[in-house]
Amino acid sequence: MDSSVQQFPVNHRKLSTDVKGNKTDIVICRYDDHFLVLATQIGTMGTILHARKEEGVSINPTFSVSVVFGKREEPMLVACARQLIEHLSNSGSSMPLVLSLGLKDHSMETLKGVVSAVIENRMW
Repeated sequence: MDSSVQQFPVNHRKLSTDVKGNKTDIVICRYDDHFLVLATQIGTMGTILHARKEEGVSINPTFSVSVVFGKREEPMLVACARQLIEHLSNSGSSMPLVLSLGLKDHSMETLKGVVSAVIENRMW
């Protein structure tokens, strides 16, 4: 896994890894009010999702995930975003997440590989 961190103009980390036999490029950006994660195997952004922790009085947190652009009929993409926002929230951050997934397949194995790579290289 090749990884680098840069501070300007936006604090971000770039890496390339192999996920299920496909080269996967990942960029993780930390803005003042959002995290942005781009993961692509196809060289384009793909489906874009927005995930956030809902503020409320409940002891157990709830999360909202919506598809901004792209494949709305892919529940595994929503599950991937939900897993990342839950991890982000459990790490103490309340910032929302914008996630772009341009993947060759949407199998559980591929998405687990992406989630694992992002968590290993997290910026939260």
